[in-house]
Amino acid sequence: MVRITGLAAPLVLAALAACSPVGAAQDAPPAPAADMAGPAVSEAGLQLTEVTILSGEERHTFATELALTNEQQAKGMMFRTEMGDDEGMLFPSYTPQARSFWMKNTPLPLDIIFIGPSRRITNIEAGVPYSTDSVFSDGPALAVFEIRGGLSEELGIQAGDMVEFELPEDAAP
Repeated sequence: MVRITGLAAPLVLAALAACSPVGAAQDAPPAPAADMAGPAVSEAGLQLTEVTILSGEERHTFATELALTNEQQAKGMMFRTEMGDDEGMLFPSYTPQARSFWMKNTPLPLDIIFIGPSRRITNIEAGVPYSTDSVFSDGPALAVFEIRGGLSEELGIQAGDMVEFELPEDAAP
């Protein structure tokens, strides 16, 4: 797993503060220091990693929350009201399979990026706030990556782009 260490960790953790669920305690305990054992976590308690999308000559890197458990994946970005341009959430499948997502209880527009077994983007769908209409992967997906709605187009991210990420060794079921 990619660990955020040194001076970058407090900056990344501070940047992810905007992604905490609505109603989260304002005086929550501080995130663990970067030099402590264990993975970095967001204010929402999710492990953090970096996801990089290689789009042509450009590299776009995102501080990313990992939705590793069924419960974390079911909740996803529900109830969140902000997401930075350098933030995302990754939903790994562990075994490539058809995936579908909806936006129930999600007030933010999102780009839902389906990642195929070759770690290339198969398709990008617009997540419409509060919609219960599902969007689907074009074929089996190894993971799904969510970023702020419209950001894929702004950055030139498209189907066929390579996605780099690492999962913790103990993450697979």
